[in-house]
Amino acid sequence: MNNTSQTIRVGLFFLLGLALAWITFESLNGGRLFKQEGYSLVAGFANLKGLKTGDEIRMAGVKVGAVKLTRLAGNRVEAVLSIEPGVNIPTDAVASVEQSSLLGSNYLGVTFGTPGSPLLKDGDEIQTKATVDMSEVISQLGNLGSKLEQVIGEIGKSMGTGGENGSIFERVDKLVTENGPKLTETIANLQDITAKIKGGEGTFGKLVNDSKLHDELLAGVSEIKLAAADARTFMGDAKNIVADVKTGKGALGVLLYDEPTAASLKVSVNNLKEVSEKLNSGQGTLGKLISDDSLYLSVQSTMKKADRMIDGLGDQGPITAVGVAAQSLF
Repeated sequence: MNNTSQTIRVGLFFLLGLALAWITFESLNGGRLFKQEGYSLVAGFANLKGLKTGDEIRMAGVKVGAVKLTRLAGNRVEAVLSIEPGVNIPTDAVASVEQSSLLGSNYLGVTFGTPGSPLLKDGDEIQTKATVDMSEVISQLGNLGSKLEQVIGEIGKSMGTGGENGSIFERVDKLVTENGPKLTETIANLQDITAKIKGGEGTFGKLVNDSKLHDELLAGVSEIKLAAADARTFMGDAKNIVADVKTGKGALGVLLYDEPTAASLKVSVNNLKEVSEKLNSGQGTLGKLISDDSLYLSVQSTMKKADRMIDGLGDQGPITAVGVAAQSLF
């Protein structure tokens, strides 16, 4: 009886051991007694950044394999990837070393790639990209912190007391204290000005608030632009005229640059001057007519005699008329 009971106990412990071994195997082997082999891919990096054998390979957070081994290959390092069967990875998929958390372990992340693209086969090399190394980031943050400490120290020195003028805060406080009333008055003036502009007072206020004045101003500016264009045209014409005059074209060009014509003009001016001087001094018939009143009186007397002669003719005959005319004249 005792032997039978002992045998049963040994058998139970044996079965319990087998169950524990099975559970352990299931947890380590993914629940498959005879695991089907997948296919291998090669991923090349400049730095694996802590990736090691056994780390997971994930697509969108889902495990699709594990790192089979890591090795040196010339000027780079390679990770041999063991991909589970049934997982298709396109040729344009990209692998990168990722971190599950700030202090967590690394894993190899793989993108989906483009649907419909050719698939990677056993032994092919997958595209890779470099990622940020957290250790490098932490190192750079440490350097940045030391630089910030230096900058803060320099700022503290510049703001510290000492020197003839004191610290920056003291100088700013002095500046504000001395100019406080002026700043207050300036701000009040600005408020008054903005209120007047808003209320449409003054030229600028009307210009801001009166759309009609704004339109008239725009029309005036347009007219000024047209006048400026006309002025430019006039200046261009004036330049052309000056150029023609310089080349001797036209009457003015001939007068300025043709020496014979200029000499003739000079002689004519001199002759006119002499004639005017003679007329002014009473020389010649025209000069006497202009300056001598006796000639005018004689002519006037002659005209009166002619009038009397015509009145005396009457009904007299031709001979008598001639005699009367001669008597009247002489």
